[in-house]
Amino acid sequence: MKWKREPLVVAAALMAGSWTQLAGQTSVSDKQPLAEDVFKNVQVLRGIPVSEFMATMGFFSASLGLNCVYCHVPESLENWQKFADDVPRKRVARTMIQMVTAINKSNFGGRRVVTCYSCHHGNEHPRNIPSLALQYGTPEEDPNEIEIPTPAVRGPSADQILDQFVAALGGSQRLTAISSVIAKGTYDGYDSYHEKVPFELYAEAPAKMTTVIHTQNGDATTVFNGSEGWVASPSNPVLLLPLAQGAELDGARLDAQLFFPARIAEALGQWRSGFPVTSIGDSDVQVIQGIGAGKTRVKLFFDQKTGLLLRQLRYSTTLVGTNPIQIDYADYRDVNGVKRPYRWTVTWTNGQSTYQVNEFQSDVTVDTGKFSKPAPAVLTPEKAVAR
Repeated sequence: MKWKREPLVVAAALMAGSWTQLAGQTSVSDKQPLAEDVFKNVQVLRGIPVSEFMATMGFFSASLGLNCVYCHVPESLENWQKFADDVPRKRVARTMIQMVTAINKSNFGGRRVVTCYSCHHGNEHPRNIPSLALQYGTPEEDPNEIEIPTPAVRGPSADQILDQFVAALGGSQRLTAISSVIAKGTYDGYDSYHEKVPFELYAEAPAKMTTVIHTQNGDATTVFNGSEGWVASPSNPVLLLPLAQGAELDGARLDAQLFFPARIAEALGQWRSGFPVTSIGDSDVQVIQGIGAGKTRVKLFFDQKTGLLLRQLRYSTTLVGTNPIQIDYADYRDVNGVKRPYRWTVTWTNGQSTYQVNEFQSDVTVDTGKFSKPAPAVLTPEKAVAR
């Protein structure tokens, strides 16, 4: 059974409409609970935060091209607790994790050089016979895989590319004057069954942002107050989760700062250029790289002609390897002299979601309470009864 989008346990349980005591938990502190504190029968993937555990499940799915029930019993789709059942494939998976860990420890000083994806490449079974079609064909280039060669390609510096981006959006003077943004539109993703539902976004300079998605199962709220963040969502295994250090907080900070990009050069550090020109769709793009405060590596892809940002790619670390998180920006329109993307699509190993803006407002008063720690998500009565 191949999966195309949502491999996660969360999606399966949500679609089945089955909630257990597990989903009713809330985080008791601003530190994420560990996987073994939330899920039952965790034997190898212990000592990692819940969000990393879920991202690891996505890494497995991406590596093998399969969904949750390949390793878990089919009844898991109707009863979350059944995900804890031991079956042969889960025991094989544990052995594979230990094997890969031993290979990396023995040969690469513990660095995650070899992963599930190294052998499987999105296939259930590793291929051991060379592909002549691949050897003599011309496979499509994945722009995400581009890296700086040695020696680096000569071209514009990161500062020059960022300056071009600021100019393309409307110029530093206009952008600096913007103190707040409100956006309203529609969202679709696994947690809305890929049906369009309303969402609102509130942002305040320099780096605060809150999104509220009105899903069929209750509101999903993500808050970043400039230094801390939380997710309160009925589709999560814990109804209120703090954002974890590293990629989650770095990503939330960058996403917020992109709404106030006059000082985008300060959003990341250790900027690097020198990538070869690649393409996204029909657009040639220039790529630069920066590092977040939590050591997250981020690539930014800018249209070579317009200077506009087409893609953000950041990487999150899991116990078994590195996950890519991709955001594609499109449908730029003028809003009071400033260009804004009216659509962005978030793609990661756990799913894909699209935000389509219908209305942007700038420099309007935003209630400071919008950036406070949210209450745990509230399930709809139907879901509460099912739980």
